[in-house]
Amino acid sequence: MQLAGRLAGVAVLRLLLAAQVVSAFEPISVGIAIGAASALTGYLSYTDFYCRFAECCRAEQPLNASALKLDLEEKLFGQHLATEVILKALIGFKNNKNPKKALTLSLHGWAGTGKNFVSQIVAENLYSKGLKSNFVHLFVSTLHFPHEQKIKLYQDQLQNWIRGNVSACAGSVFIFDEMDKLHPGLIDAIKPFLDYYEQVDGVSYRKAIFIFLSNAGGDLITKMALDFWRAGKKREDIQLKDLEPVLSVGVFNNKHSGLWHSGLIDRNLIDYFIPFLPLEYRHVKMCVRAEMKARGSAIDEDIVTRVAEEMTFFPKDEKIYSDKGCKTVQSRLDFH
Repeated sequence: MQLAGRLAGVAVLRLLLAAQVVSAFEPISVGIAIGAASALTGYLSYTDFYCRFAECCRAEQPLNASALKLDLEEKLFGQHLATEVILKALIGFKNNKNPKKALTLSLHGWAGTGKNFVSQIVAENLYSKGLKSNFVHLFVSTLHFPHEQKIKLYQDQLQNWIRGNVSACAGSVFIFDEMDKLHPGLIDAIKPFLDYYEQVDGVSYRKAIFIFLSNAGGDLITKMALDFWRAGKKREDIQLKDLEPVLSVGVFNNKHSGLWHSGLIDRNLIDYFIPFLPLEYRHVKMCVRAEMKARGSAIDEDIVTRVAEEMTFFPKDEKIYSDKGCKTVQSRLDFH
């Protein structure tokens, strides 16, 4: 009996491997292989069995809210607004079985404040492979859309790419990095996919997620944080309502925001403008400790202090905020 079980297991693996080899070309073959495997093992669910071995879309799978909360609270430093808003937005969206539109988040702040890091955390909490998932797509403006004279071509390519991937997985995630370097008008090509349409050309985009990352608005965010500091108020007292209206108007009127006079803002299709505050000396030290821990090194407070003190801070007189956030922490730690 044990021998028969082992033989069945071997057969299952062989069938699955064969299925994966042809999966990109022959979906029917995959079904036949997994159907045979199911017969051998007693599994009746095509999806459950296949997804044990291969990455699946699982657009309906609920979000592990506790895991996301823990990741944001333990790994993201000095960003109480981003932590709160992203957590609520994602939980609400994923718990809604019938959303009226795709979830669209626009993350703003200076380099090194955690925008890319947050997009990585979000991707990993939605799909186990994170940014390497087949269902998470990263666009970098300077890499994917470098030439202004090719905007029409880029718009067509972008629409086709998003349409094809959402057709394959309703819960696809699209991340646009360096939005402030995106040519004006290009992003409006995806406006129909973010709008309140039940379907566009037979495809529903209502369960997709779009995330924009931008340095635009960093000056507005810093001014607000500095005003609070000079008034003797804690940065944690800053609320989303203090910054979100300023941000949306600021990037709408900024020719270098990627969202200049964009229909995405005009039509209120961006659900949240999320500010990332400039990081203080204490936050830089937190980043250094986190990096040392990630490397498996013991936390040496002398090294933590030395790395933090090597950073440059602004404004010139007060020297409150790191001008690169935590962006260079990894490279600086290499020298210690």
